[in-house]
Amino acid sequence: MTDTYAKIANGKWTSALFKMLNLPQPVTLTRFSHGSDLISGRLLIGAATNSDLIKPIIDTFNDAELAISYPNSTLELANLNEQFNNTLLSATPISLNTMSKLDKFNGIVFDASGIKTSKQLSALHRFFQPVIKQLSKCSRVIVLGRPSEHLEDVSYATVQRSLEGFCRSLAKEIGKNGSTCQLMYAQAGSESLLNAPLRFLTSTKSAYISAQVLNVKPGAIHGTVNLAKPLQGKTALVTGASRGIGAAIAETLARDGAHVICLDIPALKMDLDKIAHRLKGSTIVADITSDDAPTIIAEFVREISLDIIVHNAGVTKDKTLARMTNYHWDVLMDINLSAMERINERLLSDNLLNQYGRIICVSSMSGIAGNFGQTNYATSKAAVIGYVNAMQKPLAEKNITINAVAPGFIETKMTAAIPFTVREAGRRMNSLKQGGKPIDVAEAIAFFAQPQAAGVTGNTIRICGQSLIGA
Repeated sequence: MTDTYAKIANGKWTSALFKMLNLPQPVTLTRFSHGSDLISGRLLIGAATNSDLIKPIIDTFNDAELAISYPNSTLELANLNEQFNNTLLSATPISLNTMSKLDKFNGIVFDASGIKTSKQLSALHRFFQPVIKQLSKCSRVIVLGRPSEHLEDVSYATVQRSLEGFCRSLAKEIGKNGSTCQLMYAQAGSESLLNAPLRFLTSTKSAYISAQVLNVKPGAIHGTVNLAKPLQGKTALVTGASRGIGAAIAETLARDGAHVICLDIPALKMDLDKIAHRLKGSTIVADITSDDAPTIIAEFVREISLDIIVHNAGVTKDKTLARMTNYHWDVLMDINLSAMERINERLLSDNLLNQYGRIICVSSMSGIAGNFGQTNYATSKAAVIGYVNAMQKPLAEKNITINAVAPGFIETKMTAAIPFTVREAGRRMNSLKQGGKPIDVAEAIAFFAQPQAAGVTGNTIRICGQSLIGA
């Protein structure tokens, strides 16, 4: 769907007027197309004194075609000379306070795990204040810390939790430039698993994700790492795969090497067959709410093995609560929540989801912030988040991860039918001042599905450009 406003706002003859009137001018986001998914250009890596995640950070970018710099040490900032000298990575020390306007960065990664007292929070200011204005368009900022709930020291836990407020605020300051900021919490023992999430968040695949907190936990990577085709040899099932976001998910998983089983209702069989044929995948024609749906799916995957399941199928049936019938409530809850529970229960009880498998659920911003006329929908999508959180521990025993995405305003045929004024408000009410695309949701799901994302479980990531609504 064309964003006419964005075209006019950035037009050759109109952009100056929009700037003078201080109207939003959405930056065209740099998204992945082919080749390396990492951002290109210049990367700045820094750390607070006594931070201990710098080694996995450096290891992540060992093979990257990036010009890497790091700051000269100060009272608040760590001396990284030794760390860089012990690697094959070529990096240049710089003085943060003597940079010229020509010094631009496409990415910034900062290890804040060494910040343990409120006084030491000054490291955030000393590092970021001189460099944040040096960011190029569509840049990435990543801050790493330790999860406060796993820290016994009160001061340490307090300041590590404060990183969330810092990152969310910074994301709002740089969003107008098409840039994003994320926070990664690394639980003790997860250090060897930081590569994949750090690569994803500094890549062009995370273009519409901002101000998110990604928790990384101990886990086990199974199999060899294939950056070009991370899902090679895997089989994935995607519900609601015939069109829109579901079709984009299927296409992206296939692009990354997976054999995709596309599932949708009989009424959409023609569309389903088209996408499965194009992707050289398989189809299951079924209504996920039917009594025999779990059996149909179980018997199909029993013969070919299953590594990944994406619960994308869902509906809206909007009514204010006072006008909502039993039908509007019960049917929606069955499609959006109960069917997912029944399918998972059958696959897991029959051991049909392989060890090291991946379960990815689709929630919604409505499940986080609520929405007028959507008490049923918001309830179901909030329940999906609760389900992901509750299932992470029992699934960990089989090395299966479970995560969710919560899309905001995504440009689809459904949102194209929204009245103009409401649609424009939905597009602009985020830090990036634009709607997302189905591929943005699909890229996050493809990341969760990777074998290398073994330490990422129990997360719900918003795909919303940092919506101004919700936490």
